[in-house]
Amino acid sequence: MNARLPQTFPIPERLASLRSAMAREGVAAYLVPSADPHLSEYLPGRWQGREWLSGFTGSAGTLVVTADFAGVWTDSRYWEQANAQLAGTGVQLMKMTGGQQTAPHFDWLAENVASGGTVGVDGAVLGVAAARALTQALTARGVKLRTDVDLFDAIWPQRPSLPGAAVFEHAAPHASVARSEKLAQIRRAMAEKGAQSHFISTLDDLAWLLNLRGADVSYNPVFVAHALIGENSASLFIADGKVPQALAEALARDGVSVEPYAKAADALAALPAGSTLLIDPRRITYGSLQSVPSTVKVIEALNPSTFFKSRKTEAEAKHVRETMEQDGAALAEFFAWFERALGRETITELTIDERLTAARARRPGFVSLSFATIAGFNANGAMPHYRATSESHSVIEGNGLLLIDSGAQYLSGTTDITRVVPIGTISDEQRRDFTIVLKGTMALSRARFPRGIRSPMLDAIARAPIWEAGADYGHGTGHGVGYFLNVHEGPQVISHYAPAEPWTAMEEGMITSVEPGIYRPGKWGVRIENLVLNVPAVQTEFGDFLKFETLTLCPIDTRCLDLSLLRDDERAWLNAYHETVRARLAPHVSGEAKAWLELRTQPI
Repeated sequence: MNARLPQTFPIPERLASLRSAMAREGVAAYLVPSADPHLSEYLPGRWQGREWLSGFTGSAGTLVVTADFAGVWTDSRYWEQANAQLAGTGVQLMKMTGGQQTAPHFDWLAENVASGGTVGVDGAVLGVAAARALTQALTARGVKLRTDVDLFDAIWPQRPSLPGAAVFEHAAPHASVARSEKLAQIRRAMAEKGAQSHFISTLDDLAWLLNLRGADVSYNPVFVAHALIGENSASLFIADGKVPQALAEALARDGVSVEPYAKAADALAALPAGSTLLIDPRRITYGSLQSVPSTVKVIEALNPSTFFKSRKTEAEAKHVRETMEQDGAALAEFFAWFERALGRETITELTIDERLTAARARRPGFVSLSFATIAGFNANGAMPHYRATSESHSVIEGNGLLLIDSGAQYLSGTTDITRVVPIGTISDEQRRDFTIVLKGTMALSRARFPRGIRSPMLDAIARAPIWEAGADYGHGTGHGVGYFLNVHEGPQVISHYAPAEPWTAMEEGMITSVEPGIYRPGKWGVRIENLVLNVPAVQTEFGDFLKFETLTLCPIDTRCLDLSLLRDDERAWLNAYHETVRARLAPHVSGEAKAWLELRTQPI
């Protein structure tokens, strides 16, 4: 999902250059996390060092290099991709599994670096929680940790600089809560925690709080910056030239000053003795925390903005519903073209990306994709995070299943949807997998649950029909989704791999994906994904209960179903969903797309 980095010399030579720099610094092992100073999921080019050193382009993974070893730790979503990309580089794939309770590369470093040795890492991109866990693992073995070693400037020719795209205002009517009111919300939360100041580094938190958006990170409309919020003032630390004068004046009217990006550490260091600072240890780097004087009392808690932005307002939910109609109409246009063109013209996985993006770009308020489109035919669909390239992709022909996972950023919301369609003749086993996955999607979509339940606990509802069939999948069932923000947003996550912490509680207004799957390596993959909104269900003597409103509007292909596996209530849910899809999308399509919509929403 990241832009490709400069390929100036082969990976083995890059590793050799790093090892020379490590030797000069007296570092026995060097750790390269997939992170930037803001702990972002998708990284600006300047901080894509793991990819540049290893050649592995997945969005999640950690590289460790010693004098005689190099390995990338990543989870099952990326194993096939990593195997292919690491071949011939001298970098090994180190497989992570969902059941691990600690970061396995921490354990590896503790076991393989000799007592008295030193592990180096750039503390500016290492999370506080990770730094503490790593320190604990290494100290127990007599290994030292250095966090002041960013070796990339010395070894990376033409390392990208800070991104320079201008910041813009996310304005009314799409931004329904004023920046001044959001700042007041944060200050009230600070006061409840006893904090006089609050440091924010996570980019989506900043964008939400200040009603600003940018283009510094692929697919996420955010910008690189930090902020320090005081009781009566706020400072935005951002690169020069990124905030237009008129916008800077608007920020100033709300008490927000624009300061140079590099001055954030100085501002932390200047906090007065005896004052109190609120930070989220999961959303701030160790390097930033080291700038805080020891005389300042640090209060650790979830960033208040993380929770506030996860609960969409009624106005935001209305905008998202309208966005889903536009996105669904774009999908109807795409699929109408696809079914007509299939077998008549050459269609590849890359063609699907191009055509689908073009259909969305014609819709009002479209800004960009929300992640790189995944179009995987047959065996490629068995890789959950597969991405077709010009060098390696499939032609859509013959028989099998085509999986398409795509989404977009609109001024009025963020979308993410996965559909699977049949190509030619499909097998009974493929129909069975498809139907079982759909049963999992329906089971969770229809669930009612107590308000405040910890979201990871809902995971088994979707997996139950899949487990009953003797199958499973190696990723979570659902992630939070932002409002014209990151397509992956916390604090809620539906995954039994995630700890059921208090801050993962499900509350009204949260938007989450529901996306179970079954993947058969070398054969095919099935994933059916909708976005859902937490809405009130019922209030009883046992408390408040929530349910999901399905937001995504696109037919689920009934040609892939084994109808014998569906109960009457499941058929009724699917027919009702398709009736809603038809009614909501019909006003936005015409001609071929409208005919396709009518055909694919017929009751079963």
